Amino acid sequence: MDGTAPNPLATLKQIFGFDSFRPLQAEIVRDTLAGRDVLALLPTGGGKSLCYQLPAVLDDGLTVVVSPLIALMKDQVDALQAAGVAATFLNSSLEPAAAAQRFRELGAGGFKLLYVSPERLFAPGFLEQLARWRIVRFAIDEAHCISEWGHDFRPEYRKLAELRRSFPQLPVIALTATATERVREDICRQLAMRDPAVFVASFNRPNLTYRVAAKAKAYPQILQLLRARPDDSGIIYCLARKTTEDLAARLRLDGVAAAPYHAGMEGADRARNQDAFLRDEVRVICATIAFGMGINKPNVRFVIHHDLPKNLEGYYQETGRAGRDGLPGDCLLLFSPGDRMKQMRFIDEKTDAREREIALAQLERVLHYAESGECRRAQLLAHFGETLPGDNCGGCDNCLSPREQFDGTLAAQKFLSCVYRIREKSGFGVGLQHIVEVLCGSASEKVKRFGHETLSTYGIGREHARAEWAAIGRELVRLGLLQQNAAAFNVVELTAAGVEFLKSRQPIRLTRPMTAPAVEQRRAGEIACDEELFNRLRGLRKRLADERGVPPYIVFSDVSLREMARHYPEDRTAFATISGVGSQKLREFAEAFLEEIRSHVREHGKQEIASEPPVPVMDPPLRSKLTDTVTGTLSHFRAGQSVAGIARARQMTESTIFGHLAVAIECGEAVDISQYVDAVSQAEIEAAFRQHGLVSTGRVHAALHGRHDYGPLKLVRAKLIAQGWTGRQG
Repeated sequence: MDGTAPNPLATLKQIFGFDSFRPLQAEIVRDTLAGRDVLALLPTGGGKSLCYQLPAVLDDGLTVVVSPLIALMKDQVDALQAAGVAATFLNSSLEPAAAAQRFRELGAGGFKLLYVSPERLFAPGFLEQLARWRIVRFAIDEAHCISEWGHDFRPEYRKLAELRRSFPQLPVIALTATATERVREDICRQLAMRDPAVFVASFNRPNLTYRVAAKAKAYPQILQLLRARPDDSGIIYCLARKTTEDLAARLRLDGVAAAPYHAGMEGADRARNQDAFLRDEVRVICATIAFGMGINKPNVRFVIHHDLPKNLEGYYQETGRAGRDGLPGDCLLLFSPGDRMKQMRFIDEKTDAREREIALAQLERVLHYAESGECRRAQLLAHFGETLPGDNCGGCDNCLSPREQFDGTLAAQKFLSCVYRIREKSGFGVGLQHIVEVLCGSASEKVKRFGHETLSTYGIGREHARAEWAAIGRELVRLGLLQQNAAAFNVVELTAAGVEFLKSRQPIRLTRPMTAPAVEQRRAGEIACDEELFNRLRGLRKRLADERGVPPYIVFSDVSLREMARHYPEDRTAFATISGVGSQKLREFAEAFLEEIRSHVREHGKQEIASEPPVPVMDPPLRSKLTDTVTGTLSHFRAGQSVAGIARARQMTESTIFGHLAVAIECGEAVDISQYVDAVSQAEIEAAFRQHGLVSTGRVHAALHGRHDYGPLKLVRAKLIAQGWTGRQG
């Protein structure tokens, strides 16, 4: 670019409100502006859209964006228009008159970006129409849809190969979040890309925490999690359509705003439920995998898999819908070995032998992920050919709370010997469950039919339950001592390493099966802030969004609101430094948000915000929290001074002093709070915290209709924490 060209970094701040690029964005924008073909593989939340939106703003002409879903187009256009960018879409949702008006404006050069579906792109006469407009590039979103090797192949995307023939001079940028090397090569070939610049970002999402929990009673487990985080939005993925409806209905009865979503619903019902979720009117969507592509909701805080996913590519993409804004997101898979049989029924319905073999192999990789004691993040990254640096990611259950290991030498010998004896007697292998039946001494018809009750290994494993033996068998597969032949009904066979193990009798350690959900210990990426102010700003954002008929995140993301609630901007200059505040949003929203911040500060003062993020599920009290500032306040309090008096003497707000006393209580210090909270009030406040959880003091304040100030609420909350109550229900 020459010296007179617009500065991408300056435009990034002016239009989109960001001070810096995310990884690889600057390089992708550079090559896109230079007219190169580009393939960009960035994880969900990695900022793919900006890679073509910023060049579109900087270039003099029209960028045509091919997008697979109507909802995605509208969402993107709403966000661009809110930032002051001239963008529009053409699809079947438009009335003829509205479409005609947009055609006229496009012809007059009135837009920077045009979103279209593949079907619209190849409608009769549309390519000829495009040739009359000043187009500078094509952007292909969700580009993996063009490859039959991709996990979401769409035949209509194959026609995109015609673009290069019809517009040979125009560059193409293709973008996707999930594509193996084979899919990437197929995308470049199908789009006839010329010496493309290929950018592959890390698949690591450090702000996501991955957990797998043993599925005992799924509904109580889910309800407990939702009650522990009453203000968070999330997605619950289910295998069956009926499960989505039943689960949403039960959650509504228990006071959780939830709605179902699946492909069998009427289109209008699906759209209504999706829109309610995007607008924060429904906080939990219970869905099949039909839900997700094009959902640009940045403040999804959790994704729960009620059932086992069918492959790791889909699982990675579905979990990736949490934490798109960079704030913490939690990904929980509820796992029962019996879920394998549900997926097997679908696989058995496939008529193509090769498809069945691939599906079985994919399922085994998911089972490995679910049951392994290895780092979850490392397993996901390895699946996409990436290596996690270090041996502990600090953000999955297996790294945060490693499962116990035990001497599994005898158990492994028994299992492997049983596999050997069955093959020796019958001349053929059997599946894992049959081996378990023999070890446990089952009198099943199948065991007797093959004469396996006569084996020396029959009944030698009664010290373990069937589920434990099955887990041991699957771990021996993971360790390479056994293999499952997917092409032969998953028959279990000894490997060379397994034979050597039986001969050598070397010791081996195995991992205990999971028995209970791991305790969440870390919230990577959290922005510590004044939570009461954050909740007020969320309410203001919702009102402004409703007035404009757009989802709340179109106004501002949670990241922006948390920065406001951390830094308390006092004027337009300070407000402009907040992430996500561009020139258009500064003009439109600054005064409303500044006034809300000023009002809060007048009523409650400013908090001393800790440099480290708060942890919603509380760790045991740490004496290290007793800083000199806190102990100074505690000394004044024990000397008989009131909170108001201490605040005056130390030139702090009363809210800050209450915060100091709360920290002291959490650390086990004896603090008499009776002068601020009598016994009756204390019981009422405790009951409210037990109902709504410890995370949000603002929610408890609202639930009690403001009868108690925030200071006493903090003291009672601290007392509950000191007593060891975690905030989890049940």
